[in-house]
Amino acid sequence: MPDSVPAATAAQLDDPFAELRGPLAGTVRMRLEVADNAPLTPHMQRLVLTAPELADLTYRPGQDVMLLVAVDGNRPVRRRYTIRDLDTTRQRLTLDIVRHGDGPGERWVRSAQRGDTIEGIAPRGKVFVASAADWHLFAADESGLAAVFAMTGSLRPDARAAAFLEVPEAADEQKPDLPAGISLSWLAREGRPAGDPAALAAALQAAELPPGAGHVYLFGEARVVLALREVLAARGVPGEQVSAKAYWGRGKANAQHGEPARDS
Repeated sequence: MPDSVPAATAAQLDDPFAELRGPLAGTVRMRLEVADNAPLTPHMQRLVLTAPELADLTYRPGQDVMLLVAVDGNRPVRRRYTIRDLDTTRQRLTLDIVRHGDGPGERWVRSAQRGDTIEGIAPRGKVFVASAADWHLFAADESGLAAVFAMTGSLRPDARAAAFLEVPEAADEQKPDLPAGISLSWLAREGRPAGDPAALAAALQAAELPPGAGHVYLFGEARVVLALREVLAARGVPGEQVSAKAYWGRGKANAQHGEPARDS
């Protein structure tokens, strides 16, 4: 049962998250075991993990789990992945992870086999569904698909929501089981570079903004998220009606704790 980082090694690391306090108060540290790992689409891997602690884990759709994927010197390297689904009865945690390159998280995911184990800390994240909103609008690249599907899947059956989703190619489109009022519009790059805001910005510029107080959710590359905020501001959408989360930065590896590296 190979471990991504053996427990004895992890105990000796200079780990800023050795104690679960502050922002980590209320989270749970678990030893997760790989139950399944297989391609979902050409650029997406579905990883299913299990642990006894999942039977009692509570989370809000949109939150994530932080996995200890590697060690760099004496420091842990973690990556954060949105929880696509949690089945407490079966103690199964499902993650849909983008396959995009050769980072430490993807290297572990690519090699993980049934029975392998990894440390996880969950739940994390502060972007949730605005339950009082009259309508919902989502814009995301492939890194945000799990969040979009988890959040839209949690909406009331009569909720109104639309999502504009950019993926590498048409074969990466998915057909999730969502409430009938959810509209998905797929934008395939088909060779265009990831991290270009043009397609999603154009979609948001043309999107219908229904009457009432809605809420917009933005997920993806850092500069794309910033550009989409500007589109919404120009359309008169108040900042308090926008929730945004940058999952990655073009041309940069994420920091050791899993968040996009800050500009220097």
